[in-house]
Amino acid sequence: METYDDLPFPSTEVASNAIRFVREAVHPAVYNHSMRTYLYGRFLGERKGLRPDLDYDDELLFLGCVLHDVGLSPEGDGDQRFDIDGADLAARFLTERGVAADRVEVVWDAIALHLCFDVAARKRPEIALVTAGAGYDLGLSGPDLPDGYADRVHAVLPRLHAGAVLYDGIVDQALTKPHKAPPFSLPGEFVRQRTGQEWPTWRQLMDAAPGWNDYDGYPPPA
Repeated sequence: METYDDLPFPSTEVASNAIRFVREAVHPAVYNHSMRTYLYGRFLGERKGLRPDLDYDDELLFLGCVLHDVGLSPEGDGDQRFDIDGADLAARFLTERGVAADRVEVVWDAIALHLCFDVAARKRPEIALVTAGAGYDLGLSGPDLPDGYADRVHAVLPRLHAGAVLYDGIVDQALTKPHKAPPFSLPGEFVRQRTGQEWPTWRQLMDAAPGWNDYDGYPPPA
């Protein structure tokens, strides 16, 4: 397994297999983003006093991070939102390599919840830090990195227009399969931005429900 200089990636067999799988499966920018997600998730955990392999399972955190966007690969492009497709693909990959079901479940949850920031933050560290690390890598707010650390990371894992590549990957899937980007979801918002399409209002959604008639005779608010 590559050492990436002195960056602290796990060296277990399943971690090495996951790296090879993701590198071949996704765009290089997505691969680099996934690897950086682990580094930043681990950093954010340390800022909270969480110690790898003492307060959380470091291998599980890494697997959740490195696999969290495999739903944007050709193999991962199924009929669900990309995050759910990715969770299912990651679970199949790990199960086929003999990873125990309870460990696979943690990785599935980490990937499936990585767009649900408030929910993921309430979960165990292996789940919460995937979402935190992914968000940090895409420029969301957080504590400052140590001086020079981002430069060191980007020297071996360059950004390669990560934010733009991720956006286009999500939208391109959804333009082919619109059900992958339902209204009010993050993929749905990306499609709305790209196409200018309008989302239905709540009243329109309720009026479309066959036979319910929830607004018939309902008084408007005062």
